[in-house]
Parts: sequence; structure tokens; C-alpha cells
Amino acid sequence: MKGFGEEPAVKSHLVGALRIPAHLIVPVMFLSLLLMTACTVQGPASSGEISKQEAGQKRDAKEITRPRVSELKPVRIDYLRPVEDILDPQIFIYKDKRRLYVMDRGVLVRNYPIGLGNNPKGDKMAEGDGRTPEGRFYICLKNPRSKFYKSLALSYPEKKHAERAFMAGLLSPTQYRDIILALERGVQPPWDTPLGGEIFIHGGGAQGDWTDGCVALYNSDMRELYTMADLGTPVIVRP
Repeated sequence: MKGFGEEPAVKSHLVGALRIPAHLIVPVMFLSLLLMTACTVQGPASSGEISKQEAGQKRDAKEITRPRVSELKPVRIDYLRPVEDILDPQIFIYKDKRRLYVMDRGVLVRNYPIGLGNNPKGDKMAEGDGRTPEGRFYICLKNPRSKFYKSLALSYPEKKHAERAFMAGLLSPTQYRDIILALERGVQPPWDTPLGGEIFIHGGGAQGDWTDGCVALYNSDMRELYTMADLGTPVIVRP
């Protein structure tokens, strides 16, 4: 009952300080609230204040859309899942980590060390530059008798490589069209353009960056991956 004992004292204080009769306190407070609302509707007086307000709104929006650390779900790991039970593989290659990851229906099922091209930094720009391309690809060819044990061909060049080269004048309109049509059909794009081709995931060892732009695995790992992957399996290569 402490709150009931304090309320009259607060009212008497207001009445004494503002010289307002007690029965008019509520109407006066309501009028003050309306005036404050009107000032708010008029907006800030200067452009500097507007920019601060907009910046604050953008910051608030980012805080709302950005997931919090506590909301991020940990990735499930099952490295013991049998190869025959991996039914929907997705391949992720992280060049800076020198790792190849296989995801299957939201579960991380394999983690392999890899070797890259002898010039590993940056995206592939042209034939012979020694770089491993970056982007979104799919398996477009399987070779069980590769020079490097077994191999899976990537659908390089992808659309962004073709567009960049065409705008730079490195591809003819016909070459650009043929690449785009092949990608739309989900088949092997042309490998005889200035962009190069024949980018594979293959065996031969992950002891260093020794390829001409391909992704190399140890043969035992390549054997597993070759069994898992099929034509059309997505491959995402990140810097």
C-alpha cells in the first residue's frame, strides 16, 4: 500500500510548484502532451538533425535484420555417415582455408584438405593464369580414369566470368552466347575460349598449390567424393 500513501504528496507538490488547482492537473498534462506531439510532427529543424535521425533508423533496421550470435544455429557434423547414405551432397570450397566441405541435407558430412592452382589468390580471369575460379558451379563431367586418379569437372566459366570477359572485349558475341546457353541447359560450357576451361576437382594430393587452377585432393578423399557427387551436384568456390 506504499504507492497509495505517496500519490497525494506528488499531487500537492505539483499544485504547489505550478499553482494549478488539483482538478485541472489532468487536463493541463493532456494539453502539454498534445503540444509535445505537435512539435514532434513538425520534425527537426536542420538537415543535420534529419541525417542523424535517418542514420539512427538505418542502424536500428540493421540491428533488427542482422542475426544475433545467440540465434545462429550450430552446424551438425556427421563425418561417420556412410557414403551410400549421402543422398543430396553440396560441395563448398574455401580457398583461403584450403578445405573442401560436403554438406548433406544441412549436415556437414565430410571435410577434406585441398591444393589449389599455383597462383591461388583471386578469381580466374583467363586461360593460363594459374588461378582457381571462384563462384557457383555444378559438376558437368565425371572422369573415372583421369590423369590424376579420378576427376569431377566444374562448369567454368560461369555467367559472371562470361559477362566480364565479353564487356572487356575478350569474348565474341558467339562465344558469349554459347557459354550462356550451355549454363542454362546445365551442360559443359565451352572450354576453347580465352577464359580457358577444364577446371576439375581431382586426385593427386593436397600437399600444396601445384595445379594449373584445379582443386586437388588426396586419392582416398577423391575416391569418396567421386562416389558421392553426380552430374549437377552444386559446387560453391569461395575466396
